[in-house]
Amino acid sequence: MSTLKNGWDWFAVNEPPPSLQFDPLEDGDELTALAARCFKGKDGDRLLGHLRSMTVERALGPTAEDALLRHLEGQRQLVAHLTSLVERGRTPRID
Repeated sequence: MSTLKNGWDWFAVNEPPPSLQFDPLEDGDELTALAARCFKGKDGDRLLGHLRSMTVERALGPTAEDALLRHLEGQRQLVAHLTSLVERGRTPRID
């Protein structure tokens, strides 16, 4: 492997840098457990509630620009994904 000269050189290398080698689809069970631990207890519920109130429960007026609507929808999707991971991590698996 060649020595990287700047932050963008890794695009030219066949193998991604170690920070990009984690595949959440491959490690789904571990990822849900991590999310459940990160958002465990009253503090975690409070933080998720805060994120929901800033995104999912937020309504924009009729004059909101397209870029703002798209930005908020991306935030909502991220919060929904986090919430889903936490719920799956908190729910015991029955095989």
